[in-house]
Amino acid sequence: MAAGFPGAEAMPRPVDYSLYLVTDRALARGRATAVIVREAVAGGATCVQLREKECGTREFLEEARAVQAALRSTGVPLIVNDRVDVALAVGADGVHLGQRDLPIAAARRLGPPSWIIGVSAESVADAVRAERDGADYVGASPVFATPTKADHAPPLGLEGLRAIRAAVKIPLVAIGGIHAGNAREVIRAGADGLAVVSAIAAADSPREAARALRSEIDAAKNCSSLYKNRTGRAGANGEGR
Repeated sequence: MAAGFPGAEAMPRPVDYSLYLVTDRALARGRATAVIVREAVAGGATCVQLREKECGTREFLEEARAVQAALRSTGVPLIVNDRVDVALAVGADGVHLGQRDLPIAAARRLGPPSWIIGVSAESVADAVRAERDGADYVGASPVFATPTKADHAPPLGLEGLRAIRAAVKIPLVAIGGIHAGNAREVIRAGADGLAVVSAIAAADSPREAARALRSEIDAAKNCSSLYKNRTGRAGANGEGR
């Protein structure tokens, strides 16, 4: 039971990780993060992670509140990258933790029982450890080379993604160099969802970019026998974490 959250443990609600937007103000071309988020959700984004690496705590908190307001009544969860304190302060739906961030057990003690906790994994060992420690999903990173994160590990490639898929049962979200042109092959390699940054944040129309990605994701899920056999339903979305 999480400290400060009395009562019986809450059952986590199902989460659709199909199209997972990760924000980046450096790529937003001067547009407010909340505007991009609103447009992306209108185009089919199903989950949003607020990532801020260059701002102070108060500015991060303001951004989180604005994004949370944009998501209100949409049913799309807000995940905060790294900052458990900011996630708690705004009542976010969860946090995403890197390999050098707060351990999952510590985050569980601080947050509410219903929190979504995702963990970045750059290898099979990272993913297996995350599942063992109680992560709700794994973010496999990077699948392909990407300029949006300079300190990333060597790309996993599709074979690396398949290896992680075979090693864990929790939802698998792929990130790194993903766009509409390669979305189908990443889903077919076993991803439950695709996390994208520049493909939406830097697009002329975030709404249309999200719509194109979502179309590719849904098409891949509907025709992938691997996905159907593993989930028992066509077009499934990584629910039941």
